[in-house]
Amino acid sequence: MVALMRLDQTGTQSISGLTQTEALLRLKAEGANELPSAGQRQLWHIALEVLREPMFMLLISAGAIYLLLGEVNDALMLLGFVMIVMGITISQEYKTERVLEALRDLTSPRARVIREGLAQRIAGREVVRGDILLLAEGDRIPADAVLLECSSFSADESLLTGESVAVRKIAGLPHQYANTVTPLQPGGDDQPYIYSGTLVVQGRGIARVLATGSRSEIGKIGKTLHDTKTQATPLQQEISWLVRWLALIGTSICLVLILIYGFTRSDWLNGLLAGITLAMTLLPEEYPVVLTVFLAMGAWRISRHQILTRSMPAVEALGSTTVLCVDKTGTLTLNRMAVQQLNVGREIYKVETDNPELPETFHQLMEFAVLSSEADPFDPMEKAIHELTNHFLAHTEHIHRDWQHKHDYAISPDQLALSHVWKARDRDEYVVASKGAPEAIADLCHLDAAQLAALDQQINALAAQGMRVLGVARATYQGREWPEIQHDFEFKFIGLIGLADPVRPTVSAALRECDTAGIRVVMITGDYPATASAIARQIGLNTGTGGIITGPELIRMDDATLRERACHSNIFARMVPQQKLQLVNALKANGEVVAMTGDGVNDAPALKAAHIGIAMGGRGTDVAREAAALVLLDDDFSSIVRAIRMGRGIFDNMRKAMAYIFAVHIPIIGLSLIPILLGWPVIFAPVHIVFLEMIINPACSIAFEAEPAEKDIMQRPPRKPQEHLFGKNILLISLAQGMVVLLASLAVLLYAMHNGVAAETARALTFTTIVIGNLGLILVNRSWQHTILATLRSRNRAIWWVIGGAFSFLLLSLTLPFMREVFHFAPVTLSQFALCVATGIASVLWFEWYKIIQRK
Repeated sequence: MVALMRLDQTGTQSISGLTQTEALLRLKAEGANELPSAGQRQLWHIALEVLREPMFMLLISAGAIYLLLGEVNDALMLLGFVMIVMGITISQEYKTERVLEALRDLTSPRARVIREGLAQRIAGREVVRGDILLLAEGDRIPADAVLLECSSFSADESLLTGESVAVRKIAGLPHQYANTVTPLQPGGDDQPYIYSGTLVVQGRGIARVLATGSRSEIGKIGKTLHDTKTQATPLQQEISWLVRWLALIGTSICLVLILIYGFTRSDWLNGLLAGITLAMTLLPEEYPVVLTVFLAMGAWRISRHQILTRSMPAVEALGSTTVLCVDKTGTLTLNRMAVQQLNVGREIYKVETDNPELPETFHQLMEFAVLSSEADPFDPMEKAIHELTNHFLAHTEHIHRDWQHKHDYAISPDQLALSHVWKARDRDEYVVASKGAPEAIADLCHLDAAQLAALDQQINALAAQGMRVLGVARATYQGREWPEIQHDFEFKFIGLIGLADPVRPTVSAALRECDTAGIRVVMITGDYPATASAIARQIGLNTGTGGIITGPELIRMDDATLRERACHSNIFARMVPQQKLQLVNALKANGEVVAMTGDGVNDAPALKAAHIGIAMGGRGTDVAREAAALVLLDDDFSSIVRAIRMGRGIFDNMRKAMAYIFAVHIPIIGLSLIPILLGWPVIFAPVHIVFLEMIINPACSIAFEAEPAEKDIMQRPPRKPQEHLFGKNILLISLAQGMVVLLASLAVLLYAMHNGVAAETARALTFTTIVIGNLGLILVNRSWQHTILATLRSRNRAIWWVIGGAFSFLLLSLTLPFMREVFHFAPVTLSQFALCVATGIASVLWFEWYKIIQRK
């Protein structure tokens, strides 16, 4: 094994971790770092669930009745269709299950580890025993481990202990590094052990993994984390209500039909067969299938565009978003800070990286800016400060690699400044470097009114250019005990550093798209109002009639005032994370559907409170990701807008599929019921219903799901969250579509009966008409705004596979003798076939005229 810790010649510790080969071998030998999943279904389990479906029970029952009637060919063909439909259904279910499993893998917490001496981020499930973890505030610990190094480290272990107070942690002793299991139970201060699933609430640390997966403390609890039950969404409740009522009505009608057939024709066995046929037409099994497939496949499609869905209902909820609250840094901007300007007294230096020298006046400013930063920073501003300093001062006395870091004063809501205390080797005193918000640094330096006025003018000038501004100060100290607060040092103000974060090039276009879609964008930032205003001007964001609201102003507002001001303001500056929750609640109280981005531990309540919480995947903490419904993997604002566009398209296509299902079942039910009630020849047998279901199922769950979103999808106002999937308008149009196809099919049947053709010929003609009408319904429902000719320009291979396959099978059933025998058809002439095709097409063309009239 590669040594976990070794001392180099200078005496500093270096950590190299496992090799990739070792990690792969342990992953293979000990398994993935995850709890056993109760959600994944095996193929045989899916097949068993499909067999239990009422539709297949009815098909098998119909096959048995055919055998009792001596119709062996019909029975075998029907059972053959059962196998085909089962195969299609199982394939769809398995595909959906694989998509869901892929999404579960993506939602696995991520971990930063050291392997072969390099820090890298991997999926939490790939962490193995012996890995070296790098942990920071807000991270969820991926495995049980022992701390090797830590600074002000505390963890929330309430998941395991029920105690909400965070516990302090210390680094372990050398003899503990060889342990393979954690010997102590969770809870209690000043222990070196940390546990999988708990949260780092303060500090940073380096830890060695001792146990993963089911061997961790959380793994021993068993399935506790997998037993959370989610409440059905309004959409799911609406579908369930519809299915229950259709099933109840269908069962009642079937029983009545069996009785009528039995008493009027004295043929109870065929009456039972007719009842089963009608039951197959009335079964609403497609509705829950469409809901499941659309949401699962929609989540998968969105994940391909850098948006991870953690909550399936969020997919369809995206379409109703009315307000989008976004962080400025990293979402609207690139989060690649660069120092743009330095101010010392009245002197100004605009940074140009190709300038070989930095004037001496600004050397001390950069020197103390680096001393007040982390040695290996993660913060973009500190990275920018290090980069500039290394560029200009790398080989000067201002880079103190031999100084010893002695003490820290962390930034806090009450004091927006941090200080690092250093011990120089060539002097007996300590040097204190501080940086932070300029007003906080000015407060530490006790500047007078004139100095504050001059400083305020410089700050506003920098902020007006869209820069973030930091103040830098220095102090010396000769005491033996550290003061409790930073104010106890005698700080001297050095100067200001202006940093800029470039706007993402895609933001302006995405913002215009939000505007046309009726979505209001609210920018939230911790920067100064002038900085926020400058960024807003660059991206084209309207400030709003209420002007910019700052965090200090928000604190003084009551709920009613905040609600009123939130209606008219689009920029909130100098905000702290806790105030995001107030803003979200105010917007929700105003009736808005709120989507909000966040990345920190303190953002989690607001993310959870928002209708759609969107966590930053790149810079976000695990706490924020777990509280959110969506995770933005690339932290790009345009990806959020793209997700909203896709969410609208998914709901739009789901509505089209549901409307098509409703419409297509009306002529099927009518032709199953009317001929029997009127004593006409029976049109449908179970084999005909199976044929139609082989068109309907892939059409509604595959073809409509793959339909591209309509071009004007982002030019419509957001849909109301209370809006039903089946509104009155949708129901009336679907009913009209189905009734016209039914009337057209009945007209063909009456024509056949009037001309004295055989029952088998009448059945063939009527069935051909309804199949053509069915295919026509698929085409006209691709868009409720654009005609068939317009939709032909939208690429959807699945539609044409369904239509081509159905039409080809129809031709085979009409022309091949053994197929005609199975379907109980007689040969039809070319003119009769043309009549059926023309009638089927005509039955849907009226909707094309309706679209044109509506558009005008």
